Amino acid sequence: MNKYKEKAFQTVVYIASLLTVFALLALIYGLFNEGLPFFDTVSIKDFIFGNGWYPTNSEPEFGAWTLIIGSFSVTIGALLIGIPLGLGSAIFISEIAGNRLREIVKPIIELLAGIPSVVYGLFGMSFIAPLTSKWLHLDTGLNVFSTSLILGLMIIPIIASMSEDALSNVSKSMREASLALGSTKMECVFRVIVPAARRGIIGSILLGLGRAIGETMVVLMVSGGSAQIPKGIFDSVRPITSTIAAEMGETVIGSLHYQSLYALAILLFIFTFLSNLITEIFILKKSKNE
Repeated sequence: MNKYKEKAFQTVVYIASLLTVFALLALIYGLFNEGLPFFDTVSIKDFIFGNGWYPTNSEPEFGAWTLIIGSFSVTIGALLIGIPLGLGSAIFISEIAGNRLREIVKPIIELLAGIPSVVYGLFGMSFIAPLTSKWLHLDTGLNVFSTSLILGLMIIPIIASMSEDALSNVSKSMREASLALGSTKMECVFRVIVPAARRGIIGSILLGLGRAIGETMVVLMVSGGSAQIPKGIFDSVRPITSTIAAEMGETVIGSLHYQSLYALAILLFIFTFLSNLITEIFILKKSKNE
């Protein structure tokens, strides 16, 4: 009887894994099947480096450069906010907080990951943006700064959780050896523990980057929607994800505009795929070293 149960269990998990792989391949096929015909009309160079995104003009332009810069500007801003807060939280939880405080703080930080992105978007649009506009005397608070602030909050749980795991996995003997040689707690953390856990920390940052660059609802609601290259952090931008979400409902299926949005999705897929690939390489190297 146990033999049949074991066989049934193996069959179920094989089917589950195969369905997962099939779903991924189907997604990639659908994406490239709809997006690649666009490049029969518009060259890759004009698409990536063109500055004008006017798909509905009588002479349409499909230059995605402003959208790419918009995506990267809010992503870099999010990392500048998320990395110090996430890494600081990880160090506090792993090295400073006692067991009781750790059991309180860690779930609170992880709770941020469970909040729907549309809630973050509403918070940014109804609270952060008006506050930014009022305090800094801006025409609008829907800009790179407000978007980066919200995205930074969203990636804190990813960076904090993975970095805390990496820090906790540093061997106890390294800590004891450092302290025995006369290091202070701070010197032990920043000169021994953090360098020893750097691969896991870098992996967490790259996953946070992938989360920030692929976020849609927040950038759609808070970034301002101006397809332009920002001259400062208080300018509005229009990232790739918000462009796809805003325009997909207005396009005719099979039209050049429709295909261009899939081409943007391919671009986004390549960015996130590369960030995940680099993360996997770091994690695999870490596993081999261990």
